[in-house]
Amino acid sequence: MSRPEALLVTEDGLALRGEHFGAPGTGTGELVFNTAMTGYQEVLTDPSYRGQIVTMTASHVGIYGCNDQDAESDRVQVAGFVVRELSQVASNYRSQRTLEEELHRAGVTAISGVDTRSLTRRLRTAGVMRAAVSSVVLDPDALLRVVRCAPRMEGADLASTAGTVEAYRVGPAHPQHRVVAYDFGLKRSILRLLLDQGCAVTVVPANTSPDDVLAMEPDGVFLSNGPGDPAAVSDGVAATRALLTAGLPVFGICLGHQLLGRAAGADTYKLTFGHRGVNHPVRDADRGTVEITSHNHGFAVDGASLPLDGPFGRVRQTHVNLNDGVNEGLECLDVPAFSVQYHPEAAPGPHDARHLFQRFAQVMSAHSRSARVPA
Repeated sequence: MSRPEALLVTEDGLALRGEHFGAPGTGTGELVFNTAMTGYQEVLTDPSYRGQIVTMTASHVGIYGCNDQDAESDRVQVAGFVVRELSQVASNYRSQRTLEEELHRAGVTAISGVDTRSLTRRLRTAGVMRAAVSSVVLDPDALLRVVRCAPRMEGADLASTAGTVEAYRVGPAHPQHRVVAYDFGLKRSILRLLLDQGCAVTVVPANTSPDDVLAMEPDGVFLSNGPGDPAAVSDGVAATRALLTAGLPVFGICLGHQLLGRAAGADTYKLTFGHRGVNHPVRDADRGTVEITSHNHGFAVDGASLPLDGPFGRVRQTHVNLNDGVNEGLECLDVPAFSVQYHPEAAPGPHDARHLFQRFAQVMSAHSRSARVPA
């Protein structure tokens, strides 16, 4: 069927016309690409994509529809969506609505009919950049002016508003472990895997003070994924330092990995085009294995900056991306803390790294509250 026109413009002046779907309007953000063949609903609802327009490199998107069970948060998080071809049907027994209906009710503007292969090659060469998708501003020069007024991702503290505003608890009444999870943009799959380890989880807002966390007497603290620049999340870094000082076991994923790295004395930096996909090979130095992993990050910990004698002692690299050598994991050797850059909880997959949640449970068991340094 014939659809209204839509326009995609990038900050370096590229203008691509296509067909509009989703909600009418204009969306601005950092234009990135994801190489996954499936899992578009999880991508759309991942809070780590807040402030970004996502291009899917898969050529045909939307064929299995969307449902209430697979969402990673309570809403669509992306600022815009770009696909080569939108499926005209949603054929799956679990489907409750089409991809277009999902975006329309979320108020997100999307464009199809774009050469996503060429667009991805451009982003790999020039780096991710600001862009806009619009069904109402169809003049390239006018939309370019909108793009160049949009905020940049560098220096953006998006994590402070990406998660819950009130604490809540999930899990059994008599758990094996009590965990406090900082919500910088927490994915629901993470909670499911913590519950699988017998944990009761109290999820707290990103600005929760470490004193409040310590008053809950948890067995461990989880630092969640989330959007934005880790260098801008100063409260999260300060809280992590306080919790490490108290001797609490800490496990971080994605943004949580970057915050732990900065708290332990390392630096972070922005990648040229980031890692976003479900097929990244990561070497686990401890296990001597290579795992296929899911990624969604535009910033990374500088592995060369991991300190031999930092504020919490020695820190070592545990995981590395075999595509480009980027740091993918770290461990503090003198306090009970570790983290990974990628997503071991990935849905719909891969599941190679889910053992890390069992490792967190083991670390908590090995570090009882009675053995910790008083706060």
